[in-house]
Amino acid sequence: MANSNTTGIGLQPSGVMGNEPATQGQSAYWIDAADGTAIYNGQAVKITLGYIKTASAAITNKTLGTLNGVFYNAATTLKPTWNTYYPGSITPANSEDITAFVNDDPMGLWIGNVDTLMGASTPAAVVATIGKTMGTGTSSGSTINGRSNVTLTFGTIDNTANSWRVLRVVEDPSNSDMTAAYCSVVVVQNLNQIINSAA
Repeated sequence: MANSNTTGIGLQPSGVMGNEPATQGQSAYWIDAADGTAIYNGQAVKITLGYIKTASAAITNKTLGTLNGVFYNAATTLKPTWNTYYPGSITPANSEDITAFVNDDPMGLWIGNVDTLMGASTPAAVVATIGKTMGTGTSSGSTINGRSNVTLTFGTIDNTANSWRVLRVVEDPSNSDMTAAYCSVVVVQNLNQIINSAA
């Protein structure tokens, strides 16, 4: 049976390890004024030289969490502006930096979907996937709702090396077929930038 998802859904915060309640907590960081790279809602991010950057560019990137939106004072209107994603090349009033809100719980859980089938049968897919690590593909997204359409990349799955560790398949009958593309899985940060000693 095919999954109802037919494209990537980004990474959606969905709880905390140990079945603790999800706080949906987020923290404020900075995006450098005029940075030209778009970052979509639900896209993995990292800190580079003090600023938030995409972490989707390489599957082994250490991650901070996922972008949840941005705030800045618009240069032309001087009005406070909220956006669900960062479209790139924004220079706020007075050349300020952009405030980036990041879901950054290092023990948080995210739901993402896998770009291809994980096995010819469910038992084979479980053996090949659960407990292993995946990275994310290069992210794009919607300029209407700002949502990332990034997927987890099965083709480069590894026991330890990649950014996100697969814990289980979601409890969603319409998107839980491991033998078809876009199966939704629960992941945790494997290479968290803040608590990983090699960061």
